[in-house]
Amino acid sequence: MTAALAHPKAFAVWFKDLARWDPASFQRITWKWAKNIMQPIGSFLRPRKERVDRTKYRFAELLPITIHFDGSIDKREIDGNREYTMDLFFARPGDVVVAKIDLKNGAVGIVPDWKNVAVTGHFAVYKPDRSKMPPQYFHRVIQTSFFKEHLWRNKVGAEGRKEVKLDFFEAQEVPLPPLTIQEAIVAHWRIAQDAAAKSRDTVAKLEAEREDDFFRALGIRPLRAVNRPKFLAVLWRNFPRWAVSTVIDHALGLHSEPKAAFRYVSLGNVASVSYDIQKCPANRPGTHARPYLRVANVRKGYLDLSEIKSIDVPDSEMESLRLLPGDILFVEGNGSRAELGRVAMWNGEIPDCVHQNHLIKVRCDTATLLPAFAMTWFNTDVGRGHFFRSAKTSSGLGTINSSEVRAAPIPLPPVEAQREIVDMVNRQRARIAEERKASEQRQAQAAREVEEMILGIRPVG
Repeated sequence: MTAALAHPKAFAVWFKDLARWDPASFQRITWKWAKNIMQPIGSFLRPRKERVDRTKYRFAELLPITIHFDGSIDKREIDGNREYTMDLFFARPGDVVVAKIDLKNGAVGIVPDWKNVAVTGHFAVYKPDRSKMPPQYFHRVIQTSFFKEHLWRNKVGAEGRKEVKLDFFEAQEVPLPPLTIQEAIVAHWRIAQDAAAKSRDTVAKLEAEREDDFFRALGIRPLRAVNRPKFLAVLWRNFPRWAVSTVIDHALGLHSEPKAAFRYVSLGNVASVSYDIQKCPANRPGTHARPYLRVANVRKGYLDLSEIKSIDVPDSEMESLRLLPGDILFVEGNGSRAELGRVAMWNGEIPDCVHQNHLIKVRCDTATLLPAFAMTWFNTDVGRGHFFRSAKTSSGLGTINSSEVRAAPIPLPPVEAQREIVDMVNRQRARIAEERKASEQRQAQAAREVEEMILGIRPVG
């Protein structure tokens, strides 16, 4: 939030000025522009109500859209056998479109140069007056943190269906400085976005180099992304299992581990594998409340400990359930192939911590296998290939179990070689982390600058 918009915790309001019984609604945006610069949104956005003639357009010729809270717009995927029965309205390229129910979250977007975009009555479409305002500038105004907070504070309606009314939205005054100033603000934001894109490319390149170096150290030829065909023919006798992804892997020769300079062993031969606590009403936090890790805490290669919940575990069970430094945790199930079986390592960050049974704990025999090496291996697509091939799928959710984790193959260099490989990977990770941190700081600074320009407390130019 822009520092200049901190609101007092206590304030006084005359009863005659009470439009609603809601203290937060009195927290206004303090614009620093001259009064003549401030204009109501409705003065430069004209409602467009261009109904789609369904006798002239088949539904397949129309393009429904989704608007996200950050104002981005995606094409909505619709089942080929399904059609909207509601009235539809055109939204033309450059129009401003509001998702009514999510206006409180900032779901206001600009229609890209797409043909036959159509929306239902759950959206409002506006044609902007470009002589007063470039749509991209208005988009930046809506996406400022202080304006989105203002919208959120002024939602009304029944609980669960609260929304910002369009008449309130259209009545809000926003700054319309000369077009050159508006364009300069947009240009400042675009420069920051271009820099962020370059930084993401740099991080992606460094990540690819790190993985390539890791594979080379194991004597594995670096693998490149494979284009998986959308359809193919396979003889029945060559069906390994009833799973399209597995059939494609077999057809492409990806059904086994690549050759390596070191022998493969099953993880269960060099580590113990176990589950932990199943959450239930009986172990709600009580006398023996303990911190525990959930699936949400285990990311790919690191732990997110920003939110830790508690569960009741008696003292008598803690010896067998307590996480120890060096334990690695596999995510049991995920709807995304990229996240199935992701792994992170516990380093003893929180005393007496346990984990839920949707995480599978692996405790390595460190005389043979280093936990950091195992974590790095199983966070690669090659390392998780075993899980992709053996995972069970239910309602789109892929799952693995402890038996599959025990059977997972891993190349086993001598421990000293593992340590050297881990040191190399850690140096590369540190460099990537520095690049990410610098990029995030630049992004945050650019966002503050743009918001301050829009608010009127920072010179433009």
